[in-house]
Amino acid sequence: MQDVILITGGAGFIGCAVAKGLGGFNQKIVAVDNMHPQIHRSPERPAALPADVDLIVGDVCDDVFWDGFLAEYRPSVILHFAAETGTAQSLTESTRHAMVNVVGTTQMLDALGRAKILPGHIVLSSSRAIYGEGAWQGSQGERFYPDLRSHAQLSAKNWDLMQDGQRGRPLPHRASDTNANPSSIYGATKLTQEHILKSWCAAMHVPVSILRFQNVYGPGQSPFNPYTGIINLFHRTAYAGGTIEVYEDGQIGRDFVFIDDVADAVVAAIHMPPTVIRTLDVGSGVPTTILEAARHIAELHGAPEPVICGKFRDGDIRWAVADVQDLEADLGVQAKVDFLKEGAKLVGEWLIDKGYMA
Repeated sequence: MQDVILITGGAGFIGCAVAKGLGGFNQKIVAVDNMHPQIHRSPERPAALPADVDLIVGDVCDDVFWDGFLAEYRPSVILHFAAETGTAQSLTESTRHAMVNVVGTTQMLDALGRAKILPGHIVLSSSRAIYGEGAWQGSQGERFYPDLRSHAQLSAKNWDLMQDGQRGRPLPHRASDTNANPSSIYGATKLTQEHILKSWCAAMHVPVSILRFQNVYGPGQSPFNPYTGIINLFHRTAYAGGTIEVYEDGQIGRDFVFIDDVADAVVAAIHMPPTVIRTLDVGSGVPTTILEAARHIAELHGAPEPVICGKFRDGDIRWAVADVQDLEADLGVQAKVDFLKEGAKLVGEWLIDKGYMA
């Protein structure tokens, strides 16, 4: 039986980027991926996956697959990245999201138990979606957790979150002091995934790192998936000379974190495993409104000024930005790529170079 570093969802955007940084561990790396056509237009091996990584096509929800895999390989580290990630899509395909994110995780853990294999460390790619709207601050400085924005509220264009009739101020997400309250089925499945892994790892004495990613973007993100990659969508619209439509009033806030910075955080987490359970927020810590992002990308291509269209997505949240002080303190890493100064431009250049703007 061969000891390996296992990446579930390893042929995906984040899996490929992280695999590039694992060469220093002197251990075989195996990527498991179902090569779903929503992400992979072709079933062929992604060019972004390093050549020395073994790719095995398999489904994390399949117990037979797991038993066969664990008869041959012993994972010393598991990077559990396999997941369905569409916030809007999860409202109409909730079973699909629950099966992959929840049942896929329990199938993996059950199979490890059957094989009597305990990895030395599990790293989970979780999401800022577990926070929902997160914590806000009222006009008197009080901290509060707003109710989820209803369809009726959004239809009436009441975008802001209120406390006693006053607009609140969003606070950054910090795992150590921000309660989880997901506003989407996707977010609920990711939070369930966290709870399952924490319970199992605590009982089995397996260290687990839960990394809650903000909005990850960069070269390599699937330009064909309609449910993720708003930056890709903006680029393609602007490059074609179209007008970017901006939802709500344009003041939705996001923390865009570049793929290389995310990969650096994951690799650092592997180098420095926790004693038991560690939960960290991975982001740039810099807020960017969707209107700012759209304007910047339109300018890069000489496209028209974006239009605020007033459309909205049920389950979407108003503001999401990470507090990165714990990430910096625990792992010694911080984001290097600024979205407006460099990151958005790099994505546009990659899309043009690969011929994805057509």
